[in-house]
Amino acid sequence: MAKIRRIGKRFPDYGWSWPTGSLDQLLKAALLPDEEAARFCAERWLDENDIDRVSFREHRLLAAISDRFGRKLAGHAVYPRLVGLQKMLWTKSRMAMREAEPALKAMADAGCAVMLIKGASRIALDAAAQRGRVAHDIDILVRPDDMQPAFDVLRDRGWQIATGVSPQYLRTRLASLRSMNFFKGNYGDIDLHQLAYDGSQQNAEDDLAIWRRAIAARFSDVSVVVPSPADRIALAIAHGGLDAHTHSDWLVDCTVAIEGGDVDWALLLDVIARRGLAVAAAVALSYLALEIGIAVPETVLAQVVDMADRRGAARLSSVLQAKPRTDFGALTWLSRGFAKQLRLRRKKGRLKQTEPNIVWRGKSMTAKAAGGPAPFVLSQALDEPQGEAGEMMLDLVVRIVVPPVRRRIEMEINAGDRHVARLRSMAISRSGGERMLHFRGKVKLERTGRSLVLEARPSRQFRVWDNEQAVATYGALPFQLVSARFSPTG
Repeated sequence: MAKIRRIGKRFPDYGWSWPTGSLDQLLKAALLPDEEAARFCAERWLDENDIDRVSFREHRLLAAISDRFGRKLAGHAVYPRLVGLQKMLWTKSRMAMREAEPALKAMADAGCAVMLIKGASRIALDAAAQRGRVAHDIDILVRPDDMQPAFDVLRDRGWQIATGVSPQYLRTRLASLRSMNFFKGNYGDIDLHQLAYDGSQQNAEDDLAIWRRAIAARFSDVSVVVPSPADRIALAIAHGGLDAHTHSDWLVDCTVAIEGGDVDWALLLDVIARRGLAVAAAVALSYLALEIGIAVPETVLAQVVDMADRRGAARLSSVLQAKPRTDFGALTWLSRGFAKQLRLRRKKGRLKQTEPNIVWRGKSMTAKAAGGPAPFVLSQALDEPQGEAGEMMLDLVVRIVVPPVRRRIEMEINAGDRHVARLRSMAISRSGGERMLHFRGKVKLERTGRSLVLEARPSRQFRVWDNEQAVATYGALPFQLVSARFSPTG
């Protein structure tokens, strides 16, 4: 039987990345098997901290603690505030679920297999978990072949794309995107994935196997599937273990899966090896087993630690990324930032694109345009020349008044559901003022009765555009179409 080596708390051993201080105290209140010891941690944390001054990370754990102890904490002075916080978080989670349910049902009705991952999967298995598991966004995994119909469901039901690009543009890129974020109304928030893991953790064989291992569940009245217990643990570690504890309730999700008693530990070891999760898993599982007392088999933990120990220099990067950000010193901040950028370069590796990304870069013009004034608009149809269908060159000149901020200028040309091109420029100076931009590129005239339309796009979407600085920095900029000239491509 393999025996776990001693885990130290000095860098670069895995104990160095364990939660400490008040975060450790909160996690122990949520997770310690000894309820009296856990309640002592909760009461001590409440004595030493102000609920209204801590971050959303702590609020998520406080919801779990309130759900665990209920009225056993009623004697504490802040108990009413704790209950109010839990109810507020539960209400927001429930509203997010309510917004998502019709879309999930429509996806299922369209023939899409829908897998819920992360917090939503736990709620699908146990509806009562809503009280203690905050899920303000719903993470949905679909098979790559179902990405287009799932996207169409969200588009047709008024879900907004968070990045600001048009549905026409994004629909041409679906095969190359791992995930997309959508929102609707005040609470609707859906992350649509076609792959469960990011680009630094890919394994094509396991991408298929995760579906074969999935378990049937229900999300309200919608039939869905959720990952197996081993996959839920692996996914929690993959999504949370290297994120410096932006949120920490992924450790609660791991504990719930382990305590369910159905974990295929051999499978978990295989997924950890395939996905390159050994270091993050060594940090998480050693903390749960050795510091909290969760029943992780010693042989499993020993094998995970051995895998992590053999990662060489890559181990140092992962240990830095796993450490809670609240524990960072200046040098740790710099080192972790460098390590994270290296991982993000691998994480963002795009899938194969089925169509080229057509981008026209705007060039500033100094000459004043002749002709009468035209209105400033957010979209305008272009007058196409008469003739046969085919390719032509298009020269566009637009006038835009740029706010006094540094920002991107985003525009698109679309024709009905067909995306034609993105038009992009950059306002580097913060002086603002009027700019004349010239764009040139090739367009295909299809003569289908759907005109080419030039439209301004935001560089980022918000639920409500009620902040002047956000509007100035990210909002779509009205433009004046000065000229649109078509010419032969020859």
